[in-house]
Amino acid sequence: MRGSGVINNSVLGYFIGRIYLYLTKVGIAKDKLRFRQHMDNEMAHYACDCWDAETKTSYGWIEIVGCADRSCFDLKCHARATKVPLVAEKPLKEPISLNFVNVVQFEPNKGAIGKAYKKDAKIAMEYLSVCDECFITEQEQLLSETGEFTIETEVEEVVPNVIEPSFGIGRIMYTIFEHTFHVREGDEQRTYFSFPATVAPYKCSVLPLSQNQEFVPFVRKLSEAMTKNGVSYKVDDSSGSIGRRYARTDEIGVAFGITIDFDTVNKTPHTATLRDRDSMRQIRAEVSELPVIIRDLSNGTLSWAEVESKYPIFEGQETSKKDTVEE
Repeated sequence: MRGSGVINNSVLGYFIGRIYLYLTKVGIAKDKLRFRQHMDNEMAHYACDCWDAETKTSYGWIEIVGCADRSCFDLKCHARATKVPLVAEKPLKEPISLNFVNVVQFEPNKGAIGKAYKKDAKIAMEYLSVCDECFITEQEQLLSETGEFTIETEVEEVVPNVIEPSFGIGRIMYTIFEHTFHVREGDEQRTYFSFPATVAPYKCSVLPLSQNQEFVPFVRKLSEAMTKNGVSYKVDDSSGSIGRRYARTDEIGVAFGITIDFDTVNKTPHTATLRDRDSMRQIRAEVSELPVIIRDLSNGTLSWAEVESKYPIFEGQETSKKDTVEE
């Protein structure tokens, strides 16, 4: 019902629910997201209900998705213009019977049938249009004797309705940038984007502790395994300190970071650290396991809390605040 605050039907409600799940999954903050129903004076002429997903930004509340229930407006307009019925046939569990009154002559009286049987009138008209001469003669006689006759049909014709979700991708992306931009507590120079891993352009950075050539085979091994597992990554083997490189990858929203250090080279099994961007916490795991862990984290089938419960926490390597923000 328009403007009532109640969603018109369950199918429209399903689409609104899916829109909510999508927006929150890509990084829209739940406490800055709402759905607003169109009022009568703003409802499109073709819609019987319409809702906007709106997000709170520095510009105030803005519309980012519209979802309209167009009912059967589109197909009925096409059908009228083309004279072609655009309907779906729905098989009935049991045939339905339609009783017909005497309309004086067997040639269908469209007005009388339409008035008496309303939505079922079309079924009756189509049925009568294909009757053969023998059947018509029999029914004429039955009409004369009793004033009525009965036909059975096993299908119901339905004009499909249309739900129209309309996404403003530019507005959604802008909102994600606003909602995921953060400043490290106690350090205004250090900023980061908390993009969900599923939409982060790079899922992981690979950071050798230094430019020591002993790290190169492990970087290559990880790169090959990441590619094989469909994980986008960025290798940063520049000469900056590890803390400064962490800060650089945080600034562009890279979700996780692998650091190859001297323990990776000198100890067996070969392990490396895995860092979570948002919490800056780290665990240590075997190099061969890390690409699969990152793949599952990025797909949402594994959480960081589950990773921490399975692997030992690593303390260290993130250098002093001053070192991490120096250029």
